[in-house]
Amino acid sequence: MRLLTLAALLLAACSVKVSADQLHVVDGDTLDVAGVRYRLHGIDAPEAGQKCKNSKGGEWACGKAAITALEKLVLGRQLHCDNRGVDDYDRIIAVCSVAGQDVNELLVASGLAWAFRRYSKDYAATEDQARQAGKGIWQAPSQTAWDYRAEKWLVAEQESPEGCPIKGNISKNGKIYHAPWSPWYEKTKVSLEQGERWFCNEAEALKAGWRAPYWGRGN
Repeated sequence: MRLLTLAALLLAACSVKVSADQLHVVDGDTLDVAGVRYRLHGIDAPEAGQKCKNSKGGEWACGKAAITALEKLVLGRQLHCDNRGVDDYDRIIAVCSVAGQDVNELLVASGLAWAFRRYSKDYAATEDQARQAGKGIWQAPSQTAWDYRAEKWLVAEQESPEGCPIKGNISKNGKIYHAPWSPWYEKTKVSLEQGERWFCNEAEALKAGWRAPYWGRGN
């Protein structure tokens, strides 16, 4: 696991005012603040390319909606993220707050994230209220983010070299990896001649120097 720098550790549990150049929204439950990556504790938002069912039988871009909501909550405001440890992907697990309001809870309350009960029940009651009100992802039965990832992974795993489905791409934006649930996955081609490669998991890609794509504004 990559070791966090001293500066990152000092920033990991403090308040910072988030400006456009400091913030990168990775997806609806993950963000980078001044080079420190936070995974929001206790929730799981739809993936960037994921669509959910609406009350009329159609679909809506719930993944994009979660990203937009997270940006509106934190961009340009005083943000505080605590530090609840580091996960296997070297992300700090955190509850982030703005003006005393729990950002994680606000996403669940608005129906733009599930309570990740597998790891925590902190937002279970909030999720129950959002479900009863039919907000966001609860307008109609929709696939959860974890099932969406598992389904995409299973298909890609069967079609990729040696069952390693993550695509390591090199572009003008640097070394970026695309997991099977990335909106750009199908369009991304791996050129071994250009130094691009396949990875078996995200931790392997991160260790090799690749990063996840940013899906937020201006990225």
